[in-house]
Amino acid sequence: LEYGQLTKMKVDNMREEHNQKVVAQSELQAAAAKQAMEKNSEAEQKKAEPAKDFGFITIAPGSGIAEIFKGLGVDEVILGGQTMNPSTEDILNAADKINAKTIYVLPNNSNIILAANQAASIVEDKELIVIPTKTVPQGITAMINFETTRSAKDNGDAMTDSLSTVKSGQLTYAVRDTSIDGKEINYLGLGDKGLAAVGTDMDETLLEMIESMMSDEAELISVYYGADVEEAAAEAVVSKIEEKFPDVDVELQFGGQPVYYYIVSVE
Repeated sequence: LEYGQLTKMKVDNMREEHNQKVVAQSELQAAAAKQAMEKNSEAEQKKAEPAKDFGFITIAPGSGIAEIFKGLGVDEVILGGQTMNPSTEDILNAADKINAKTIYVLPNNSNIILAANQAASIVEDKELIVIPTKTVPQGITAMINFETTRSAKDNGDAMTDSLSTVKSGQLTYAVRDTSIDGKEINYLGLGDKGLAAVGTDMDETLLEMIESMMSDEAELISVYYGADVEEAAAEAVVSKIEEKFPDVDVELQFGGQPVYYYIVSVE
């Protein structure tokens, strides 16, 4: 006060503040411990139940695709894919949660097949069968072709054989300053055998990619739109697909995947 008046004074009871933090931290720890106990109890309960014959693990790049796989009967869905590949340990942890004698693993990405095979070679208390799916549409087709009446080997063979009945395409963005024959491009359509289409317009590039996948036997086009695509835009492009290919059924599903604006299958 010798030098002037005090302004903006702030007085705290540090002991009270400390006690509040201690109480809050204790409540958080208690909640975390309770959640862990519930998870352990659920896991133990599953292990106590009789083992079922078959289980499934799949990798999904988006929440919408994950829900589709769950609807097809997949037990454990690992979120991952391009730029975020799950590890062998992730697959083993998922397998540990499934009380089944035989578990099929659908990687849905060529970069994940090696990790899946390593998991299959390590696991001891159950059999892991890797179906070498390289795309999401292949994984969905494999699940549709599973039948409970078959043996584990017969199902594995049938699911693997079914992969040849579906063609896959993925539309993504081109990196900056990408050009072909001196022309700058914004979008890339990737098919099962590599580059299928390029262009500066998203919808036109998608249509060109689908056209490269078509055959006289094609009956169904399934379109899964990604996290960066609005539903209205996806519905608009489906209308264009139906107009261009009037003799083929077209289905639209939310995929929620990053990186790829659209994932497409032709069956």
